Amino acid sequence: MRLKISHRTEYRYDAPVQYALQRLRLVPRGGRTQTVQSWSLKVEGATEEVRFVDQFENDTRLVSVSGDASLIGIDAWGEVETFDTAGVVGEHKGFAPLWLFQHETPLTAAGEAVRDLAASIGPGSELDRLHRLMNTIEARVAYTAGATTAATTAEEALKLGAGVCQDHTHVFTAAARLLGFPARYVSGYLMMNETVDQAASHAWAEAHVPGLGWVAFDASNGISPDERYVRMAVGRDYRDATPVSGIRLGWAEEQLAVAITVEQ
Repeated sequence: MRLKISHRTEYRYDAPVQYALQRLRLVPRGGRTQTVQSWSLKVEGATEEVRFVDQFENDTRLVSVSGDASLIGIDAWGEVETFDTAGVVGEHKGFAPLWLFQHETPLTAAGEAVRDLAASIGPGSELDRLHRLMNTIEARVAYTAGATTAATTAEEALKLGAGVCQDHTHVFTAAARLLGFPARYVSGYLMMNETVDQAASHAWAEAHVPGLGWVAFDASNGISPDERYVRMAVGRDYRDATPVSGIRLGWAEEQLAVAITVEQ
């Protein structure tokens, strides 16, 4: 499937920003599940300082703002050819060792609720247990926009019983690690047949299965990602793979607007 994507992130400030540094993970890379046919990235109100491939093999750009900027606009767009591999992404690559994805982070730290979830999965083959975990999370954590924030942990979302794709992914990675699987967070895009315009990017998880490598699981939709998904970045949790993150100096109030389109 050939998908056309556009993604605009816009920051507006009510006073000049003294200094800001933004990290962008907005350029997809090719692999077993996708081929990038064309891609462009344009930044308004900021200057690119450096670009590199990070330890997780994410294309990463750092852009800075200094002076009297009151608007930062970031546009990413292009076309990606995708393939249905039944969720199988393949062998592990990158500078980060596989064991790193078995360690918890502050957002994926396992408390009593996550430990009980992992213990409830029961015996079976690797894929059976991971699919059972995915389906259990989908049933226990209702997709509810606005119920959580970017700082909500896996434990908090599971106890609340509500969240969004970020929370589903954190719960999955936390529990999968307890089950003995290296697991990681994936940010990207999902084509939804019923809507082209979207307010946010998507997220799902990948677990490393012996003999198969990385296999993807989307607990928000209860499926292994197919040709409707485009991978952008991976990491141990949301903070490693978020599309745009950064710091700024000054007291200006910030307004963020995101507009995304994904269509065939």
